[in-house]
Amino acid sequence: MTRAVLTAVSHRWEADLVTSLEASAGLTVVRRCADVADLLAAASAGLADLAIVSADLRALDRDALHHLARHGVRAAGAVAPGDEPGERRLRQLGLDVVVRSDAETHELEQALAGLDDTSGVGTAALDAADARDALDVLHPDGLGGPLRGGEPGAAQDQAADPDAWRPVEECRVIAVWGPAGAPGRTTVALGLAAELAHHGSRALLVDADTYGSSIAQSLALLDEAPGMAAAARAADHGSLDLPSLARVAPEAAPRLRVLTGIPRPDRWPELRAAAVENVLTVARQLAEFVVVDCGFSIEDDEELSYDTLAPRRNAATLTALEQADELVVVGSADPIGLQRLVRAVQDVGSVPSPTPRVVVNKLRASSVGSHPERRVTEALGRFAGMEDLHFLPWDQASLDGAMFAGCSLTEFAPHSELRRAIAALASRYAAVPEPARRGRRRR
Repeated sequence: MTRAVLTAVSHRWEADLVTSLEASAGLTVVRRCADVADLLAAASAGLADLAIVSADLRALDRDALHHLARHGVRAAGAVAPGDEPGERRLRQLGLDVVVRSDAETHELEQALAGLDDTSGVGTAALDAADARDALDVLHPDGLGGPLRGGEPGAAQDQAADPDAWRPVEECRVIAVWGPAGAPGRTTVALGLAAELAHHGSRALLVDADTYGSSIAQSLALLDEAPGMAAAARAADHGSLDLPSLARVAPEAAPRLRVLTGIPRPDRWPELRAAAVENVLTVARQLAEFVVVDCGFSIEDDEELSYDTLAPRRNAATLTALEQADELVVVGSADPIGLQRLVRAVQDVGSVPSPTPRVVVNKLRASSVGSHPERRVTEALGRFAGMEDLHFLPWDQASLDGAMFAGCSLTEFAPHSELRRAIAALASRYAAVPEPARRGRRRR
């Protein structure tokens, strides 16, 4: 079977490469593309099965390669002999197969046949050894340097622990999502990440809300910090690795790193699907738990657009749900919030995502009547078939105090009922002991 090939490579050695390809009985060049736009148009038209690109192709990024993959075109890279920086860039973009421009025909056939065993666009994830070397470059003394918070001896304690900065081998990505109406997605995501970090796990809190990111404000971090936008930009250009991700995700508390969101909602096009996927892939090497605060909308607006190359408004949320290992769906305990919660659980079942764990937030008798937990359990069980529910009580005073102090409930109100409930939720994912209740002193 003859496979059609697109080329978009350097003009300096394009003729030699095309000549070698045309000499093959199983490969035929159908178009020599001048730029990325021409390449993507040919792929969208279904003209080819394979594409060969070079590192110096202008505007080549992870999103373009992701577009090729969506249209069934497997991509390989091509570099001049000895061009190590070019090969490194192509592999960081996720290309698993890179050929030399002076390769013989049989070498090209053998290399391109290897695309059948790969996706054509790899994850470019680091293995444990590479990740360890990367962290040694970033932290030669084995220290992370918390941005704020922590005890004075925390850095020394981390240095004494040989496993403190060892790259993780197993990571769980937990997406926290909920419907519109501010049910408390950020509160749950922040509290969950803080509890996991407080009890010994390395956690990374990612703000992927493209409508109203607020993690930075909740933790008194700079709103203009690069965060998720810088990580996505590096992923798009193929330069995201473990050290660069760690640099834009500082420690807000011991063992808790934070990747802040975009400061303005109109910057949502910076968080494209391919870039967000790569950020979460690299993040799995940085922490044992990655908690993602997602935006409310999961409408796949690509179907509403005539331009399939255009960025999608909800790509960050949809990608986070698809890449997650666990899903927490948050709703508020009032008549409107519960109705939205029921519809949200139905809607999230129509997109690629894990089985949801339902959290009912802001539980109080004033909104649903006496014995609120029993009433909500009966209502959701009868009308929506929801049985395994987790309840978080209403505690606006503690939340206001934590927001004013710029820290989590774990730090500000460790004995509050809300903090106890969030710790119980965290115990579903890690060994988190339930905080002891403060008893009333007797005379």
